[in-house]
Amino acid sequence: MNRSALLLWLDRIIAMTIKELKQLIRDPVLLLIIAYFFTADVYMAASGVTLNLHNAPIMVIDHNHSSASRELIYRFREPYFDFKGEISNKNEAENLLNTGKIVAVLDIPENFQSFLFQGKQAAVQFQVDTSNTTLGTLASGYATEITNDFGQDFVNKRLGLTDEQMDAAPVIQNRYRVLYNPNRIDSWFMSISELMTVITMLSMMLPAAAAVREKERGTIEQLAVSPLSSLQILLPKVISMGLVILLGVAFCLFVIIIPVFHLPIKGSIGLFFAITALYVFSASGIGLFIATISHTLAEVTLLVILLLFPLVLLSGAWTPPEAMPPVIRWVMTISPLYYYTEMSNAILLKGAGINIIWGSLTGLTALGGIFFFFGVWRFRRQFG
Repeated sequence: MNRSALLLWLDRIIAMTIKELKQLIRDPVLLLIIAYFFTADVYMAASGVTLNLHNAPIMVIDHNHSSASRELIYRFREPYFDFKGEISNKNEAENLLNTGKIVAVLDIPENFQSFLFQGKQAAVQFQVDTSNTTLGTLASGYATEITNDFGQDFVNKRLGLTDEQMDAAPVIQNRYRVLYNPNRIDSWFMSISELMTVITMLSMMLPAAAAVREKERGTIEQLAVSPLSSLQILLPKVISMGLVILLGVAFCLFVIIIPVFHLPIKGSIGLFFAITALYVFSASGIGLFIATISHTLAEVTLLVILLLFPLVLLSGAWTPPEAMPPVIRWVMTISPLYYYTEMSNAILLKGAGINIIWGSLTGLTALGGIFFFFGVWRFRRQFG
């Protein structure tokens, strides 16, 4: 390609990109949807979803009514549990658990304190509503820790050990360090995860919608018989929608996530936006394929939703790849969101550089090229 041909090619790409941006500006509903996803949707996901146990309502059946039982009950308090009072029988407890009014019931037997003073094993029953598996597991874990600490403290008091003697006694200390999110703030994880979901959805939706809109208006045939190649028709749609998405990502990061949720950016912002642009390009290839098999915007929307959930579930953000069956782990390697999730978390939360993420970057680049040129090939076959 000589210099004049290259300039003509670039001039057509720029002109078509400006055309796509003007069409988007004339669609206030679509602009409102984009603004909503990059602001309110991310904010609600980060502030309204928690993976920690916080003020879980709990009630007690105390058959003992002793000082020991009162001390144990007192330990089930905020911030993990919210003590709602005492009930008299197991039928009432079962009804409260079935209706979801409480998360757990602590049942203390009659001989609780006497068994403790006799040196016998005293068992308490902890009934948990595990319809929400995450909260139920956390409640069981905290209850086990509380009762173990209570038992250890009771033994120490019964043996008459002072604080100085306990400090001098040989013990095994379990020391651990929480890296990258030491306070385990849910909003950091949720905001990044939701932002990646929004990017995925819009990267498929917007280029596909732009192409299908041409079909609905009958202008796609005019473009197909014009001097423009298939690449010159489709690439501007990806570039224009990609610019809009990158602008939305920047707004979401610097106006919502960082100021509101105080997310510390450990890595390079420039590197993050570079891999985001590459990921938008990859996901847009899927959108172009959707456009070639859709005839209306409604069909585009349904197909995007159909593909979005498998991509999110196979991204590794919610379930670690190591916990999945071998077949699913293999399928994850052909999901561009899997590589993007790995790189985004590594850059934003861990401060990783190109020397660490190069493997995922290579995988995303390869998938992006395959998806995009497959979409262009499908378009050429349909309208070429």
